[in-house]
Amino acid sequence: MKEMKDVRRIVVKVGSSTLTHPQGGLHFQKIDQLAMALSDIKNSGKDVILVSSGAVSAGVAKLQMRHRPTLMKEKQAAASVGQSELMFIYDKFFSQYGQTIAQLLLTKTITHNETLRMNAVNTLETLLSYGVIPIVNENDSVATDEIAYGDNDTLSAVTAYLTNADLLILLSDIDGLYDDNPTLHPNAKLIPVVNHISEEIQAMAKGAGSKHGTGGMVTKLYAAQYAGEHGIPMIIANGNQPSILYHILKNTYRGTLFDLKKEENL
Repeated sequence: MKEMKDVRRIVVKVGSSTLTHPQGGLHFQKIDQLAMALSDIKNSGKDVILVSSGAVSAGVAKLQMRHRPTLMKEKQAAASVGQSELMFIYDKFFSQYGQTIAQLLLTKTITHNETLRMNAVNTLETLLSYGVIPIVNENDSVATDEIAYGDNDTLSAVTAYLTNADLLILLSDIDGLYDDNPTLHPNAKLIPVVNHISEEIQAMAKGAGSKHGTGGMVTKLYAAQYAGEHGIPMIIANGNQPSILYHILKNTYRGTLFDLKKEENL
């Protein structure tokens, strides 16, 4: 991949586990730290696109639901309420760092329709040309598969492709890909670089996943594959401290870099 100093455009995906407390409410301190780090990166001259989960969690808190809903219609209703709440909070924090944000609700299937794809590309490019930080989220109020399974991992890879990004970063609640489940096996080793997705790598992904949200390591592996097919490297890192973004750009981070060959297929 390019040297970090040569990276011009970055897509950062943040999962629900990074944005929320274990009890489900939004974690304002982490959102503030994320907004500051992304604002700093943008001020350094790089284009920044944020792909954010958290709409359902925000809606659950706003509606004062006792538990995260299990019925799809309830999840979609919570997402509908939570989208506006989440964007209000993002606007508050990004504004204090002098940044303008915009919201785009997409689905990962947007690439199947040329007109929709070009509309999305034109909108994103225009926003970036005006110095805006686009915040992309799955259109959870109408999507079904993604709200149940994807947690925006694949959508972030699609967004990186649409914007011709130089780097995709997934912030999760795990440091990266391990050779075994680190929660069950303390001696599990972190895999720092993956250049080829083998059956062994796929087996590792099934054994070590995210504890919160709906995404897991398997969906992150598919995101890495999709990004790799379009020549975009991807990094998985722990988003517990959003300041890790600074370390990523200095190449002093702890995580897993997927720098795949384009011809690979899962």
